[in-house]
Amino acid sequence: MIPFIKRTIARYRTHTTTPSFILALASSLALFAGSLVVNYHAALYAQERVSSSVTDIILSNFPTMNVNIYFVYGPIIFWAVIAAFCIHDPRKVPFILKSVALFIVTRSLFITLTHIGPFPDQFPIDTFGTGVLHTIYSISNFFFLSTGNDLFFSGHTGLPFLMCLVFWEHRPMRIFSLISALFFGIIVLLGHFHYSIDVLSAFFITYTIFHISERFFPKDQKMFIESHGTTTAHHS
Repeated sequence: MIPFIKRTIARYRTHTTTPSFILALASSLALFAGSLVVNYHAALYAQERVSSSVTDIILSNFPTMNVNIYFVYGPIIFWAVIAAFCIHDPRKVPFILKSVALFIVTRSLFITLTHIGPFPDQFPIDTFGTGVLHTIYSISNFFFLSTGNDLFFSGHTGLPFLMCLVFWEHRPMRIFSLISALFFGIIVLLGHFHYSIDVLSAFFITYTIFHISERFFPKDQKMFIESHGTTTAHHS
């Protein structure tokens, strides 16, 4: 454990004094912050323009289930795992943040174009009173502003799948992220929080977002790949 800590500290000392890394990190934080602003206004617009619900081949034929605990706290746990894995090398951060920012901006565009209302028997979201997890959820919901009317496409499904693609060369994280994407896709359908098209389309749109991110941020991706000790080219 001690050698691992020493190597981690050495990495931070090296990279946090490297101009190229500082620029990459600063630009990633700026893009991420900007994407949250875009998402905030897009969600408000979707809230104002929301229309009626529509029928759905899955939701119309399956009863609503109480999956609140998985829907609310599952993403918190997922991102805690991602953060814990990345903490040992800061070079992972810029590409992840920029890819997520591109995802958020793209999704913001989509939710301003489609204004279908939530499915009528959607299970009420309960954040379970007070506590640390409730506080974390409240803070995250404030920044990401999920009004319940920002449906197309599913962020619960798309973001874990994005991490699956980002971590493609790291098999354990790839599998963990893919399973998470499938799990959250099922959860949002069981709770009738998303239409089936929101979930299915998330995989296809996210795949495109990832490849756009590769094109836009090749230096950050290269730094990311180097951080876990492989120079293998990413999938195409």
